[in-house]
This record gives sequence, structure tokens and C-alpha cells, in this order.
Amino acid sequence: MTTQATDSITTGSIELDRRLGGGIPLKTVMLIEGQDASGKSTFAQQFLWGTLTSGHTASIYTTEQNVHALIRQMKSLGQEVDDYFLMNELQIFPLSSSSASEDPDLFFDLLLNHIRTENKSKMIVVDSLTTFVSRAAGDKIQDFFNGLKEVCQKDQVITCTVHENAFDENFILRVRSICDAYLRLQVSASGTNLIKTMEVAKIRGADTKTGNIMGFEVEPGLGIRIVPITRAKA
Repeated sequence: MTTQATDSITTGSIELDRRLGGGIPLKTVMLIEGQDASGKSTFAQQFLWGTLTSGHTASIYTTEQNVHALIRQMKSLGQEVDDYFLMNELQIFPLSSSSASEDPDLFFDLLLNHIRTENKSKMIVVDSLTTFVSRAAGDKIQDFFNGLKEVCQKDQVITCTVHENAFDENFILRVRSICDAYLRLQVSASGTNLIKTMEVAKIRGADTKTGNIMGFEVEPGLGIRIVPITRAKA
């Protein structure tokens, strides 16, 4: 597999790339914010998949799963990453949420320093920051995101997921402003159906105009599939 020279990272989905304005531009810090079960981890894993299949290396720091569970979940979505992991093209770093209760400010320092060492990875994912941001000082979190901005200047993309209520409302506005891209995921009930939507709120440097709100489904063996919102509500 050869790596193509590009100014953006593909998600591995032509339709999703189109909705994001041509993929995810390099030198981007992306925030994915959403409710429980809204698809934050699924989108993060889709971005890893697109990065790997386009010939780049990727890293993920996860509080959600251990190594085997993550590989198993991606496989259930049709994303076979076993070989990428064995060839060290995919680095998986499980994070213990209990470390945040000891010294959350120190945790952000250690995490940022470790991310700085992942200079071979085009895509770096942190899934999720929810437990840590709820206990750390606001200034420390802001310093962390500013640090990510410096790291991604080496032609990388850094994606962080967080629950929509994790931040103080006034502070989340500052974090969104620091980030180059911001996706908002929502899930709502319509009768017996759950409707999942993604709002592309911001992507700096996108090749084309970004989409507004789109519906999506997560299908076993296929992953994310974009659907019309009217269909999602049917």
C-alpha cells in the first residue's frame, strides 16, 4: 500500500468525506461532542480506519476499552485492524480513568507529553476525555488543547471525544474556539426509533463547504452510513 501526498485525511467513507468538506485537513484539532450512545467512539474509530487504509499510521488513547475489545469492536463494523496493530501501524494505549482522581492536572501533562512522542501518527485519537475534564482545572484543560494545537502542526490530526455535559458551559465555548474542527452528535427518540444526527459545526481549512446536519446509522459489518434525516425519522 502506498501513501498518497495529501493535505487532508480521509475518513474511509466518500460520503462522510464530502460532508466534512473533503476529509479532515492536516494540522487539525477536532472535538467530537455528544450524548451517551450518540456515536462518538464510532466516529473516532472511523477516522482511524480511514487513516490506516490510506497508508498512514494512527494512535488511540482509550478509556472506553482495552486493546482486544477495541480491535473486536472495529472488526464488528467491518474494520479489520489486526494486521495494522501487529505491524505497529496502529498504536493502542488504554487509559485508566482512576488516574484522574489522583491528580487530573498531572494526567493532562503526562498525556500531552506522550502524544508529543507519537510523531509518526497522522491521526491521534483520545476517546474519551469526559472523566478527566470533569475533575481538572479549567486552565489546565485549556493549556492541554493549546498544546495539542502545537503538536498537530507537524501535519497531524488529533481527535478528542467528550460527553456534551463534561465541561462547564462557559468553558466549553473556549475549548470549541481553540479547536479547528467541531462535530456535535445527538441521539433522540422518535416513537420506537432512535435518530442519530451529526452537525458539522466547524472545520477550518476544509476544501469545500461543510455540511450542516446529517442523519446516520451504524450498521454491523458496514460501520457508519449516511442517511437522509427524513429517512432516519421514518
